[in-house]
Amino acid sequence: MTAISGDAAPAAAPAATAREVEARLRGQVEGEVRFDDYTRHLFSRDASMYAIEPLGVVFPRHAGDVQAALTAAAEAGIPVVPRGAGTSLAGQTTGPGLVLDLSRHMNRVVEIDTDARTALVEAGVVQDQLNRAAAPHGLMFGPDTSTSNRATIGGMIGNNSAGSGSIRYGMTIDHVRELDVVLSDATLARLGPVARDVREQRAALPTLEGRIHRELPRIAEENATAIAEGMPGFWRRAGGYRLDRLAGQLASPDGELDLAKFVVGSEGTLVLATRALVDLVPKPSRTVIAVGHFTSVAGAIAATEDALTCDPSAVEMMDRTILDLSRQRIEYASLGTILEGDPEALLFVSFTGDDERELVGRLERLTALWRRHRHGYHTLQAVTPAQQGALLKVRKSSLGLLMAASEGTRRPLAFIEDTAVDPVHLADYTRRFKEVLDRHGLDAGFYGHCSVGCLHIRPFVDTADPAQVATMRSVAEEIKDLVREYGGVNSSEHGDGLARSEFNRELFGDELYEAMRRVKGVFDPDDRLNPGKIVDAPAMTENLRDPALPPASELRTRLDFEVVGGMRGAADRCMNIGLCRKAGAGTMCPSYMATLKEEDSTRGRANALVKALSEPDPHRALGDGRLHEVLDLCLMCKACKSECPLGVDMATLKAETLAHHHDEHGVPRRSRVFASIRRLNRLGSATAPLSNLPGRIPLLRRLMDRWLGIAPARPLPVFVRGNLVRWFRRRGGATAQQPRPAGGARGSRSEADAPQGTVTYLADSFTTYTEPGIGRAAIELLELAGWHVALESGGCCGRSAFSKGLLDEAKDQARALARRLAENTPADSPVVGCEPSCLMTLRDEHRAMLPDDEAVADVSGRVRQVEELLTEAIDDGRLRLAAGAWPAGRRILYHGHCHQKAEVGTAATVELLKRIPGAEVVELDAGCCGMAGSFGFESEHYETSMTVGGDRLFPAIGAEPDGTLVAASGVSCRQQIFHGTERSAWHPVELVRAALASGGPDAEGDQVPRREGELPQ
Repeated sequence: MTAISGDAAPAAAPAATAREVEARLRGQVEGEVRFDDYTRHLFSRDASMYAIEPLGVVFPRHAGDVQAALTAAAEAGIPVVPRGAGTSLAGQTTGPGLVLDLSRHMNRVVEIDTDARTALVEAGVVQDQLNRAAAPHGLMFGPDTSTSNRATIGGMIGNNSAGSGSIRYGMTIDHVRELDVVLSDATLARLGPVARDVREQRAALPTLEGRIHRELPRIAEENATAIAEGMPGFWRRAGGYRLDRLAGQLASPDGELDLAKFVVGSEGTLVLATRALVDLVPKPSRTVIAVGHFTSVAGAIAATEDALTCDPSAVEMMDRTILDLSRQRIEYASLGTILEGDPEALLFVSFTGDDERELVGRLERLTALWRRHRHGYHTLQAVTPAQQGALLKVRKSSLGLLMAASEGTRRPLAFIEDTAVDPVHLADYTRRFKEVLDRHGLDAGFYGHCSVGCLHIRPFVDTADPAQVATMRSVAEEIKDLVREYGGVNSSEHGDGLARSEFNRELFGDELYEAMRRVKGVFDPDDRLNPGKIVDAPAMTENLRDPALPPASELRTRLDFEVVGGMRGAADRCMNIGLCRKAGAGTMCPSYMATLKEEDSTRGRANALVKALSEPDPHRALGDGRLHEVLDLCLMCKACKSECPLGVDMATLKAETLAHHHDEHGVPRRSRVFASIRRLNRLGSATAPLSNLPGRIPLLRRLMDRWLGIAPARPLPVFVRGNLVRWFRRRGGATAQQPRPAGGARGSRSEADAPQGTVTYLADSFTTYTEPGIGRAAIELLELAGWHVALESGGCCGRSAFSKGLLDEAKDQARALARRLAENTPADSPVVGCEPSCLMTLRDEHRAMLPDDEAVADVSGRVRQVEELLTEAIDDGRLRLAAGAWPAGRRILYHGHCHQKAEVGTAATVELLKRIPGAEVVELDAGCCGMAGSFGFESEHYETSMTVGGDRLFPAIGAEPDGTLVAASGVSCRQQIFHGTERSAWHPVELVRAALASGGPDAEGDQVPRREGELPQ
C-alpha cells in the first residue's frame, strides 16, 4: 500500500518493538494496555468476514489517552484502528497496529440540553444508552439502527449509520453538530460549522488543523466538476468522503465550512472522534404497525409504493428465510402465534407520532389501499405495545437470525448487502439482483429498508473454498455494475471497509477518487489512521477470516460437539455481531454487563476458544491460564444458548474446557466440594440445626474463605431436618426406587385412584434439603389434580459436577438417574420438578454427555414443567383457587431462572401465576440474578455476582411496595434476592398451593405465608 505522501505505509512492528510500544504505553496511558496473544486475537475480528491481528489493544479513559496512544504508534511506525462495539459488517474495525477500544471507558452521556435538543456524549456511548438518558425529556437520537443495543455513537459516526427510520430522520451525518477529535499528529481539535472569516483565520495557522482548513477548500474547488458528476445522486450514502457536502457548503453565500459533518462516514481514516455533540429529536409517544403478508418478495416490494403514500416512518421487509429461522428459536416463538398462514415475505410499515387516532387512520388507509390493489393476502394491525413486541423483536434480529443458518464455514456474508437504489427502481433492481445470485448458484436471505431502496441481501458463501471466494468476487463486481446502472450506491449505511473500498475508484471515477486520496493525505499524511479503508484498499478477498485458520487438530472431548463440527466449530459459529454486548435488556451476557470488557462477553470467550482450539495441541491449550481468565466470569447461565442468534452455548463449552484444565492441573478442592453438593446438603439436613452454625460464626466463615474460597459476606443456605424425602416417606409415598405400600398416608393418592396417571417428581439437590415446603406444595397440588406422584430421590442429576467440569462424575450420575427413571417409571409418564437447573439438565446436559444412551433419550423426552400440569388442572377444573386466599388479588413480580428461559421459556410459569384470582403478574426483564449456583458463593466472584444482581434485579424489586409478592423459580435466584434486597421470594407453586380453594393435606395451614428455616432461599 502506498501512502499519499509517497512514503511506504507503516509495516507491522517486530516483536522487540511490540514490547517497547507496550512499555511506553503503560507509562503514558491511564487506561488498560493489553498486548497478550488472546486479547490480540479477540480484537482481530469484527462482524465482517475479515480478520487482521493487531499488535496490541489500548482501552483509553479519555482523549489524553487517545493522544498518548497515537503518539506512541507514530513513534513506532504502526497504524491506529479506532473501535466501538466491533459490529462493523465490512471490516472497518479490523487492522494491524494498535486498536483503540473506545467503548470500555469513554462511554458517558455528559449532558442533555433539553432546550437546544442536543446531547454531549463520549464516543463509546451506546445508542440505546443515549436514548434511555434522553427519554425522560421526550427526546431520542434519530437514526435507529437494528444494533442500537450495542452500537456506539462513535461507530455510527464512523459509518454514517442510518437505520429503519431514515426516511424520516435521515442519517447520522444529519444529526452531528460538533466533534472533539484527535488529529493524526495527536493534536486536539473541535470540528463544527465555522464561518468564512473563522475558516480563513484557522487556515493561516502553521498546524495540521491549519493545513486542513487551507487544503480542503482547494481540493473541492479544483474538483468541482468531478464532484458534481461523479458522486452518486442517491441521498442515502455511506461510501467515500463527502466532498459533495463540502462543495455545497463552500458554494453557499456564507461559505460556512462544517468539518464535523465532513468526517462523518470516514471510518476513522481522517480523525479519531472522542466526543460528539449530536442533535436529538422529539420521541413519538405512539407507534402503530401494519404487517402485510405476501406470497413473494416481489409482491412485498411492489406494495411499498402504496405504503410510501401514507407517510410512514419506516417500511421494512423480511423474507421467508428469516421467518423460518425465527420459528426455530424459543426467544421468537410468539411470532408464530400472530402471523396468518405461511407468508413468503412480510412488509412492516410503521407510523409514529403523538395522535393515535390519526396514526390508526393512516394504518387503515394503507390496509384499504393494499386491499384495493390486491397487495398481499392479509394485513395484521398492531396498535398496542403488547401486539408489537414480538414483531419488533424479530425485525431487529434479522441479521442474527440469518447468521444462525450458517453451517461450518458456509455463512451468509456481507459483501453486497448494503446497496441502495431509488425505491421506484427497487422491484426491477431486486429481480435482476436475484438473477445474478441464481446464475452463480448462491442462496441468500432478503431483508431491509424498502422505504429507502436498501435491501440487505447476504449470500451464503464458504470462504474456506477458493472456488467460492472467486464466485464471491465475481458477484461483487456484477452487483457493483448493476447498482451503478440504476444510479444507486454500493454502500448505503454499512460503509466501505475492506469489503467495498477496492471498488471506489471505479465507482467514483479516477478524478474524484484521486481527490479523495488527496483528502486522506491532508488529514493523515503518514497514513496512520485505519489505513486500507475507503482509499488505497487491498482486494476484497484478502484478509478473510476463515481461510486464515489452520485445520483443527484432533481433540477428544467428553461432550458431543459433532453436530456443529467439533468443539472448535461450536465456538467458531460466533460471527461477532455482538448481541452479547447489549445492556438493559435480556439476560446475555451478565458478566459483560457488569464489566463492559470484550473478553467477558460471549463473543470474546468464543473467539478465545477458537484461538486455543486452533493450536497444534488443543488439549494442552485448553489448560492455558490466560484462557481461563477469559472464561472465569462466565456464570454458565446458558442465556447465550437462546439469545445468541447463532446459539453459541458457552456453558457447555466452558464445562468441556474445565475438564481439560483439570486434566492438566488437577481438580481444585472447592470444585470437588461443590460437585458433591447433594451429599453435603443431605448431611446438612441430617445434622440440622447444628449444621447451620458455621454460617453464623465469623471465625468459621473466615476459615471457609481461606480453605475453600467461600465468600464470608454470602449467607449460607439453612438446612431443614424435616426434608422432602422424610416427609414423603412419612406419608407413605412411593419413590422411583421403592414402590408405595398399599394404603398410604392421608392426602396421598394411589395409582388406582389417579385418573391422570403417574408423574415422577425430581427431588433436586437443593430445595429437598433447604426448602422442602416447595416440593410438598408441588406434590400436594399434583395429587389434588389427579396424579399419582412418585418421588425420585436416589441421587444427583449431575448438574453441579457438570458446572465444575467434572464431566466423568457428571456422566455417571446422569447415567444412573436416567436408568432409574427409565426402568422404574411408567413409559411416557411425565417427569417434573421445581428447580429448573436440575430439571433442565435432564433435557440438555444429559444428552450432551450421553448422546447415544437410550434411557437418556427416553427420559429427556418426558421432562415437563410442573407448572404446565398445574395450569392444565386449573383450566380443567381439577384444581380450584380461592378469590379470598392471601395471594389472590396481589401484584406478583416474577423473576425467571436463566436455564428455564434458555431451554423452555417462562410462559408456563407466568400463565400459572395468572391463574391466581385477581393477581397482577409482572414478569421482570432483569437478566441473570448473578448468583448462578456456586458462582455467587465464591470469594473472587462475590462482587461481580452482586454487581450483576444490582444492575436491574435489585432495583426493580426495591421499587415495589411492600405488598407486592416476589416469585422466583430458582433456588439461587431466591437466595440472591433475599441477600440483595431483604425481600423473601416465593416459588410459584407455593403461591398456587396457598391459593387453593379447599381440600388437600394441611390445606388450612397453607392459607398463610410459611417459610422453612430462617433464611428464604
